[in-house]
Amino acid sequence: MRKLTIEYPLSTKSPKIVWDMISNAAGLQKWLADKVTEDNETMTFTWGHPWTERDTKQSKILEVEKYDHIRLLWDYHEDTPEAFWEMRIEVSDLTGQLSLLITDFAADEDEESDLRGIWDDNMERLHRVSGL
Repeated sequence: MRKLTIEYPLSTKSPKIVWDMISNAAGLQKWLADKVTEDNETMTFTWGHPWTERDTKQSKILEVEKYDHIRLLWDYHEDTPEAFWEMRIEVSDLTGQLSLLITDFAADEDEESDLRGIWDDNMERLHRVSGL
């Protein structure tokens, strides 16, 4: 497994606004997947629409620290708990500017490139729907 960490600068200084977009099903559904549901410690992500081919994946919530980070584990990585994915709000000590720090894991170099592209697309959607 290859650990991937990507930092995306945000155009807000409000951790609450960012937290609302990354910590719950309603916020994540606005930018990360077409449909997101939350049931106890599990989030279910669905891409695609009912009339098209759909892809559904589940992620277990491992750790939540309000206004700081959320760490999850895809169900297909249950045998590799260190292969979590995380969204962390970072604050610059110098400027007070916020960044979203994404940590994810790829199986190999090719997958790492694909994963970067997916996160870049996700962040573009986040910016488009929220202005972050």
